[in-house]
Parts: sequence; C-alpha cells; structure tokens
Amino acid sequence: MIDPHSPEHRDWLNTERRRLLDFAASSRMTRGGFGWLDESGVPDSERPVETWITARMTHVFSLAHLNGAPAAAEIADHGVQALLGPLRDQAHGGWFTSTTDATKGAYEHAFVVLAASSAAAAERPGARELLDEALHIVDSGFWDEQAGLALESWDRQWGSTEQYRGANSNMHMVEAMLAAGDVTGERIWHQRALRIAGTLIDEVARTHAWRLPEHFTPDWEPDPEYNRARPHDPFRPHGTTVGHWLEWARLLLHLEASLGDAAPNWLISDARNLFEAGIQHGWHADGHPGFVYTLDWQDRPQVRERMHWVATEAILSAAALHQRTGEAYYQQWYATFWDFARTHHIDHGRGSWLHELTPDGRPSRSVWSGKPDVYHAYQATLFPQLPLAPAAAVALRN
Repeated sequence: MIDPHSPEHRDWLNTERRRLLDFAASSRMTRGGFGWLDESGVPDSERPVETWITARMTHVFSLAHLNGAPAAAEIADHGVQALLGPLRDQAHGGWFTSTTDATKGAYEHAFVVLAASSAAAAERPGARELLDEALHIVDSGFWDEQAGLALESWDRQWGSTEQYRGANSNMHMVEAMLAAGDVTGERIWHQRALRIAGTLIDEVARTHAWRLPEHFTPDWEPDPEYNRARPHDPFRPHGTTVGHWLEWARLLLHLEASLGDAAPNWLISDARNLFEAGIQHGWHADGHPGFVYTLDWQDRPQVRERMHWVATEAILSAAALHQRTGEAYYQQWYATFWDFARTHHIDHGRGSWLHELTPDGRPSRSVWSGKPDVYHAYQATLFPQLPLAPAAAVALRN
C-alpha cells in the first residue's frame, strides 16, 4: 500500500501528471477547441467540438502552466480563444453545447466559468474577458434567486428552458463558483455555492439518507423514475450516482475552507456522511473491486461498470477529509483508492486512464468510449498537494 506522505508518492504524482499532459496535448484541434480522444489519444473526427471538453482541457492546461509545465500556456490560450470564438454565441450570448448543438446548458457554462477562472488566475490573454462574460451569463440566464439553484438549459435564443432540474450541473456550478469567487474576490459566488450545497446536500441528500437524487421536476421535487429506460446515460443515468456523493464530499470541504469562520458546521459532518455512504453502498457493491456507477433506490447495483472519474473522486475526497481531519482512517482509504486506480485504470501502454471497466476489470464502452479528457485524473494527481482553499489555480499562482 502506498504511503501518501512519502517523497516517492509525491514524485509519482508529478510523473503521472506530466504523462497525462503529454496524452492530452493531442486533443488540440486546428479548427479550434479540443477534440474527444479515443483509446490511443487520437481525436475522434466524427464527433463535434464540445464545450465541456474544451473548457475542462483549458482549465487543466491553465493549471499546468501555473505548475510550471512547458508549453502549457500556449495550449491554454488555444482553449480560451475557442471559448471566445466558435463555441460562443456571438448573436445571443452564452455558449453552445457543441459546434453542432446550439442548446445552452448549465453543465457547459459551469465549466466555462471554471476554465475562465483558472486561465484568468494564470493571466492568459482574453481570460478575464471570458470570465466576466461567463459570470454575467450564469447570473442572468441560469441563476434562480428564489430557488437558490441553477436552471438546467435554454434554447439558443433564451426563449424556453428545459422542464428538468439537475443535481449534476448544480454540483459543477458549486465548483465553478468557488473558483470564480477566489479569482474575482466577489464573495457572492461563495454564498451562492453555499446555497446550492445547503439545498441539495444538507436538505435533499440528508432526508434521503445521503443517497442524493440526481433528477428533479421544475419545482425541485425529486423525480426517481427519470431515465429508468436509460440507465447507462453518461450524464443523467437513472438511480443515484455514487461518484457524485464522493465528489460532493470534497466540494463541501473546499467550500468550508473558502468560507473560513463563516462556514456552517454541517459542511464537515455532511462530507463525512457522504463519504461513508459511498463506501458502504458503492465500494465492492457487487463483490468485485471498485465502485459501481449507479445504484437503484434499494441500494442494488444498477450499472456495474467502473468509471475512472469515480475512482479519482474517491481519491480526492479521502485526501480532502484527511487534510481536514488528520485522521488516519481517510489516509488509509486514500492509499486503497490509489492502489485500485493504479492497478485497474491507468493505461501504461497507450496513455491516460481507461475511462470505463467491466466489473472484472476489462475495458468497456457501455457509458464512455475512448478517453475524452484528463480533467478528473489530472486533478487527482494535483489536488492532494494543494490546500483546500483557495481554488487550485489561485493556490498555484500564490
């Protein structure tokens, strides 16, 4: 089992981070933005350029530049220009879902804010303009002040919004708002992140024994039957998604650290509860190693494939809880999760991480094909070496 405090582990994280960047650099597209990479790191020419991938890669290469990676600045600039150019709706404002889909999604806009925040902290050209515009769009188009949550999506002309509300997009809004608040110094973004977390976690997840519903009606009532016929959906699967419990646990600790003395006590207790629920219900849930993708409402494994991003969020939540509490229990889980990821997900032959595995550890494509981006894996190799606040880009800049 690895020793998370050893120089050897730190050196390994640094090496793995460089390996991920080498793989990701090939996603740069001549027509702008970043492409969806296949198993060998070749952009899939049949897919459009997608805003969420472009934004996540821009965020990664901005962090890499701040961390001293050669040539990362130029690649981050390529992403900023794509978000200011072909993926941006110059006529109506906001960002397209992709170069072939004019829908305006909260999920994509959250990642534009995150990318712009990291690029602005790295002082990349055009990044502050991008961040100011993205925050304006989130404020005017997505933020529902009465609910204290974000709407899900709009049509191109902002005329009609989807009759669906989602926890996933709001979770990434929390991530983005924390980064934006740290970069701009505007505390309203931290306060809004707290409102989202308070509703979805300290109210909804708490009343569901920490099994967070992902899908809601326009009135924010849980919709447990949503997408029952599409359990393998990559963004809106039926049931509950264990990896998001772990991701929320980490975000609550970032939020607590950002708020300082003003942080409510429930942030740390809820983070502990989410982590424990994930371990109890998701880890080795079907008798095989790793976390299942989803559970039904009786805690039975529904989609049993192992996703790389769930492993990374397990690593990061354990690291954050150990950093926050100093308890050896979380350090042991951190080592356990890294052992699993290094044994099963890291692809030493072709690069990056295998994004999906069958329960018995073979590569799979039922939810994800290829290796679209390195956002989750890169953060898993970087964040354990950083404080819980400020946001990673600001911490690296400082």
